[in-house]
Amino acid sequence: MAGATPKLIKELREKSGAGMLDCKKALNECDGNIDEAIKYLREAGLAKAAKKSGNVAAEGLITILVNDEHTKATMTEVNSQTDFVAKNDQFINLTKEITAHVQAEGCTESSELLKTTINGTNFEEYLNGKIATIGENIVARKMVTVSTDNGVVNGYVHMGKVGVILAATCADSAKEKTVDLLKKVAMHAASMKPTVISYKDLDAEFIKSENKAIIADIEKENEELVRLGKPLKHIPQFVSKQQLTQEAIATAEKEMKEELIAQGKPEKIIDNIVKGKIGRWIEDNTQLDKANALLSQTYVMDDSMTVEEAIKAVDSSINIIEYVRFELGEGIEKKEEDFAAEVAAQMGK
Repeated sequence: MAGATPKLIKELREKSGAGMLDCKKALNECDGNIDEAIKYLREAGLAKAAKKSGNVAAEGLITILVNDEHTKATMTEVNSQTDFVAKNDQFINLTKEITAHVQAEGCTESSELLKTTINGTNFEEYLNGKIATIGENIVARKMVTVSTDNGVVNGYVHMGKVGVILAATCADSAKEKTVDLLKKVAMHAASMKPTVISYKDLDAEFIKSENKAIIADIEKENEELVRLGKPLKHIPQFVSKQQLTQEAIATAEKEMKEELIAQGKPEKIIDNIVKGKIGRWIEDNTQLDKANALLSQTYVMDDSMTVEEAIKAVDSSINIIEYVRFELGEGIEKKEEDFAAEVAAQMGK
């Protein structure tokens, strides 16, 4: 049988996804037999894949799949070595296939996923085949599935780099508008990076530590403002609503009243003035909430309200119960390549 002809090379490339030179070599080795050439490429490719698996995969894509009923959403982070490969249609289709498989199998981590079967093949072998074809290490690193029986879920992916899934309970009559709202709130969370849903979810030790850090930062800023002759920033006592006990609020109100009386303000208007001042005082003393708690943040779609206020404006029955955010490559240590040293080492061989 003939070896590598242009027609056979084209056919093998379409079936295997391998490069032209690899296809030509495989066909010559297998006397033009397509089936044998595919087997040859697979065996040769898996050997290459084993070598590539040690390479750092810090690029890639985040993908979300939401079922038609909006009761289940799966998000995965599948990493490649370069952004170039992450933009390749073959890699994009692979990430979608993996996400659908994760949802079907209910996997929660990579070790579980590797033991599953996909398209009749062990997942690890399947992935090694893709590594051989695409030519870079590929890692299905992170995965999560969020589901609900009495509400809805939705998500948003920004440029394949940041993904957010949200779940909420709501009245049956509000499900459709809740689905739309969750998409918008997910867009907000992708941009503003909240770490928790509510200020109530913040760790007490974290609040204590950040309280000291925020005060120290403002004091340092004020030193520079003094030097420039500009108005100083107010230094808050607290940073989270968790700290604002009834006693703390009552003490603040008492101090405000005493200050207004000392200024000679008429007693009949003092209560109204204090009402406005205490609102600003609470805002000044909840900076940590606005940075970290989703519901306390200023809503990016309408900066006249918080996320919580925006949700209640849509329907009072909506209550966000789960929030997950992935950011591509977060936590991966990228290997720093010393190109000059690499070249020198190779020349010295």
